[in-house]
Amino acid sequence: MNKSFFANAANLQTTQPTAVAAKELLAHALSPVYRVVNGLLIVSVFMIVGLWLSGNGTHAGAFDLARVLVPDEARHIVWQNGFGMLDQYQDEAPKAATDKEIATVIYGNTMTSPKSGLMSAKQQTVALLMPSVANIQVKPISHLSDRIPTSKIDPQALDSKLMASVQNQRAVADFFEKKYKLDRAKIEEYVSNTVLIAKEVNIDPVLLLAVISVESNFNPLTKSHAGAEGLMQVMTAIHKDKYALYGGPTEAIKPEVNIRVGAYILKYLIATSGSLRNGLKYYVGAANAENDGGYADKVMAERNRLISLCQTAPSNKLTLNGKDLRS
Repeated sequence: MNKSFFANAANLQTTQPTAVAAKELLAHALSPVYRVVNGLLIVSVFMIVGLWLSGNGTHAGAFDLARVLVPDEARHIVWQNGFGMLDQYQDEAPKAATDKEIATVIYGNTMTSPKSGLMSAKQQTVALLMPSVANIQVKPISHLSDRIPTSKIDPQALDSKLMASVQNQRAVADFFEKKYKLDRAKIEEYVSNTVLIAKEVNIDPVLLLAVISVESNFNPLTKSHAGAEGLMQVMTAIHKDKYALYGGPTEAIKPEVNIRVGAYILKYLIATSGSLRNGLKYYVGAANAENDGGYADKVMAERNRLISLCQTAPSNKLTLNGKDLRS
């Protein structure tokens, strides 16, 4: 009897794997059939419900199946505000993408390591309205500006971080474009260059933009009778040594050169004169005069306008009826 039991058990063990394999093979073969049947069932349900909605004198169409599937509140949001939501996404999406365009900038220093013989450099990431300006091949002036101790600089002249946001850069560009009727691409180039150079020189870009606005109205071809040139109206003849870094005085009208030289000179004058207002007085050439003819007041007023503009710029949020969609 034991022999018979073990024999049956052995036969059962050999037949079980065969049965399992057969079931799996059958299930695999019938899986397409199951998919088709399930699809037909779903379509049938939709057709029956759609026909039911359109029958019995209701005058409803098959599209009104949405009344069954979608709650009333959701339908009201879509129909009443749907197009407005699409417009918001179309308007805001490019701005959000722009904020991600970060330029990695490497500023070389003249200090050379005697052991390696390689030029040291400092790398900084800067968000720019027009990131392509970071690709312009121009020597930095950080080797001069870094010699000026930050402790000697009036805190008002240090970076307030307001222009770190591409959104604020855009708001400032909008302001100057309307004020001076400027070409949009050019004003974005000037604003981006100023933000980039301010980071390099370690000075407030809002201050630099205010100086450019008062000095040249953002016209790089402006030249005074005294010989001041470019966006920041730098005295070319007096600062030949600084322009020598960039190929000579003929490069003075280039925005990326003129702003660099002007930013360094302004920072130096602020440090040596003891305050931002005195630095502006020296910059306009009124160091030995009793007053600067209101120059500092004009720059400070423009600076304050830009600060106010940046502080009140609308946030990059998508809203619906006053509610933040991203919260």
